[in-house]
This record gives sequence, structure tokens and C-alpha cells, in this order.
Amino acid sequence: MDKVGIIGGTGYTGSELSRMLCTHPEVELAALTSRQNAGKKVSELQTFLKGYSDIRFTEKISDTKDLDLVFVATPHGVAMDEVPQLMESGVKVIDLSGDYRLRDKAEYAKWYGHEQTDAKNLKSSVYGLPEFFRSKIKNADLVANPGCYATSIILACAPLVKAGVVETDIIADAKSGTSGAGMVPSARLHHPFCGESLIPYSVGTHRHTPEIEQTIGDITKGGVKVTMVPQLLPIVRGILSSCYMNLKKDMSDEEIAKIFEKQYGEEHFVHYVKEPSIRAVVGSNHAHVGSNVIGNKVVAFGVLDNLVKGASGQAVQCMNLMLGIKETTGIDTPGLGV
Repeated sequence: MDKVGIIGGTGYTGSELSRMLCTHPEVELAALTSRQNAGKKVSELQTFLKGYSDIRFTEKISDTKDLDLVFVATPHGVAMDEVPQLMESGVKVIDLSGDYRLRDKAEYAKWYGHEQTDAKNLKSSVYGLPEFFRSKIKNADLVANPGCYATSIILACAPLVKAGVVETDIIADAKSGTSGAGMVPSARLHHPFCGESLIPYSVGTHRHTPEIEQTIGDITKGGVKVTMVPQLLPIVRGILSSCYMNLKKDMSDEEIAKIFEKQYGEEHFVHYVKEPSIRAVVGSNHAHVGSNVIGNKVVAFGVLDNLVKGASGQAVQCMNLMLGIKETTGIDTPGLGV
């Protein structure tokens, strides 16, 4: 049985990873780090793990020996300090922070506000979207786990761009639950401010924008321009991205649907549906895509749980591939539905 650990075990993505991994039949959750909580039982802080894990937080991941794979669930800028020593010791790594998503160091500095200092491992990292890069992930030692908005928008747009039926200028109206902002409180996330409201933020400056453009370009062997408008929904989990594209020729809803069915018809976690819904996928690693033709335009929808298919669930999906485990193991559950 493979031993896995999590750097940053107390954030939302780290906690979600713990929830999935503590019942995973093929791996042992052997380590979680938290400098502030080192020595404490994990289940004392994350009470949902009572009866499932009796391990204690450690200060450093190196306090636990013989790990096969480590998830880095830290803020961006921290992972690139942790990854090199893990890679040198032969441990496989999945980074959820964003430090290894953008191949261009200048682009990273522009969007993240500081330098990417691990050029060696950046060069060898693989983008962790299994539906498009499965074979590369299987052979990877370092996977850059995709962003939540990026996953929803890429899944919705890439098949149509790849098929050559839409222009490459994409407008993405993307709405996310508050858990996407992480655990650190802020005025924007204060319930009297964000409850019963809808708030646009980071318009034109969201870090997932270049990630989306780079990845759709990789998939389609061409360039795209994405105008992304993120908005905060007063719910905890879930993303709904509505992506508007101009059609190159007249097409019917049925013709567009066939493109999605061709792309995702054999996929376990991505499904084309008539009416995508956050409640249908929340709590699961499933994503729904859908579409509607409106005159000479098509709107494509990408819906997922930002903490699962948008973060930790997708990371476990990648882990399974990297360790030679059946891809759906430990994450094969339906959405809550209600």
C-alpha cells in the first residue's frame, strides 16, 4: 500500500484531501503538516475524521519517512520551496497551489506577483486534467493540479475549439461559492456583505485566465483569448461557468451536443447534460457540461464542485493514475442532488 502525505493539512483543500484519502482502499494517509498544530491529533481539529484517522500533525513533511506521494496544498509561492527536496528524494508530487501551472516564468510573475524559482521542476511538470492529459499524468513525477475555474471553463470550451466550430475569443461568466477563496477571512467573505448578494471580483486579473488560455492552446494546438469575469455566489461549494463563443457557421443544438458526446462519452467523471446544475455535482468528483445555441453564438456551461473536481478530487484522480491505481478509486460517488 502506498503512503501519502499532505503539506498544508488544515486548509479547505487539505481537509478535503484528508476526507477522501482516509477511506481510500489503496493508499495510507500517513502524514499531514501544520506548524501551528504540530503534535495534535488530526481528528481533534478536523472532527469529521474522528473514527477514520488517528495520526497527528507534524511540523515538516520530512518528519514522516518512506512517503510515495505528497500533495502540496499551500498558498502559491510556498510550493516551489517544498517541491525540489521532495523530487530529489524520489517522492511523487501533486501541487495544488498553482506554482507549476504556467510554463512561462514571465507570465507567472505577471499574474502571481513574484518569481517562479524552480525552473528545473517547472519544465518537467504535467498539467493534471486527466480528461485531456491522462497518458502524461500516468508517467509524471510532478503534476500541477488545475485551478477550479480553469477546470470548469476548459471542460466547457476545449471540445468546441478543438472541433474548429467556434472563434477563439471566449467570454467566461464564472460564478463560485465562497470556499474557493480559502479559509482566511476577509471583508468580502463576511456573511452580511456576501450573503444574498452576487459580487464580481478580480475582473481581468484572475490568475486562472492565463492557465485557461495556455491549456486550451495545448489541447487545440492554437491560441485563444479569454475574457473572464469571476463572481462570488453566496453558497459554500460549487462553480457554474457560462462561456460565450461565436460560431463559425450555423449549427444546431444537436450538432453541438454530438461534439461534447464525442469528447466525453467514455469519460467517467464528465457528463453532457441538458441542464447542468451545481446541486447535481456538489460533493462529488463529477463535472457537468452543457450547451445552447443562440443565433450565431453558443453558450457552453461547465459545472463542478470547486473543492472536489476543482481541487482535491481531481488531485486524487491524478494520484490514482500516477500510482497505477484504477482512476476512479476512492472518489467514485455521485453528487448530492439536493
